[in-house]
Amino acid sequence: MKKLLMVYAVLIATFMLFLYVYAFREDTNRTEDAMYGGLHGDIGEKYVMVNFQSGIDYWKSCLKGFEDASASLNVSVEYRGATQYDANEERTVLEQVIAKKPAGIAVSAINPDALVVSINKAVEAGIPVVLFDSGAPKSKAYSFLGTDNYNAGVKAANQMAELMGGSGKAAVITLPGQLNHQERTRGFQDTIRTLYPDIQVIAVEDGKGDQLVSGSVAKRLLGEYPDLTGIFATEANGGVGVGNAVKEAGRLPKVKIIGFDTDKGTLDMVKSGIISATLAQGTWNMGYWSLMQLFHLKHGIVQQVADWQGSGMPLVPTYVDTGITVVTRQNVDSYYAK
Repeated sequence: MKKLLMVYAVLIATFMLFLYVYAFREDTNRTEDAMYGGLHGDIGEKYVMVNFQSGIDYWKSCLKGFEDASASLNVSVEYRGATQYDANEERTVLEQVIAKKPAGIAVSAINPDALVVSINKAVEAGIPVVLFDSGAPKSKAYSFLGTDNYNAGVKAANQMAELMGGSGKAAVITLPGQLNHQERTRGFQDTIRTLYPDIQVIAVEDGKGDQLVSGSVAKRLLGEYPDLTGIFATEANGGVGVGNAVKEAGRLPKVKIIGFDTDKGTLDMVKSGIISATLAQGTWNMGYWSLMQLFHLKHGIVQQVADWQGSGMPLVPTYVDTGITVVTRQNVDSYYAK
């Protein structure tokens, strides 16, 4: 009987020791989480960035922000995109990504409508989707992170008016099928019309996002309007094409050029004085905060609302302005990639 009691005593002591160790480890883990944890996911979680013309320099800063956020959150990222400026190709790429059921997708839409069905399909399948840089307002994506493009057009107009001395003829070379470029153009035209009555916008032309096409369009405009003194190109390739055309026509420095973005070709032209100014977007912010929003949505670290779209109570901010600054010869060195 005494031996049996001893066995019971040992078993009870062992069990109590187990409970103590278990409780201590839990407390330790909670303490470590509080000290070092923060927002941490699993390296097996894969978030995908999808865009168009995936090989251009412009996306590098967006992707860097996306990657920096993934390092902070301990998750994986993948970069996918259409190789050409082709809506069908981007839609195909997006469908391929959706089929692999990633943890979340950040999309820059080639135009407002082309990807709506695919984006909605992903959201309805439980895959969080946010848009960056170029939006698709009719889709069910949770948020748009990017430039206030209308305001960017306003800034360009004010800068152009200053460069032109408040009078003269100006033109816009843009991508008329893409929402962000439509808004930049509208902001530019509205501001010129409202604030600068002595400046006339004589043409809005399609440069197709291509350096050679934009250059050809600029060359034609310079021929048709000998008194043209200002050209606003709403994207980077167009700005470089316009710069080449104006230089070849011998119209520098009379014709002032405002470009967009901070690829090396544009910055080089700003530094040399061919392009008078360019507008820099907060591209790193687009990528970084896109992934942060996707992570929060994936992990439910958001306000719990059953029908957020119907109720008007968004789970995450539906719009994040990532900022815009004017780059001139005075501050251009700060914008070269380090």
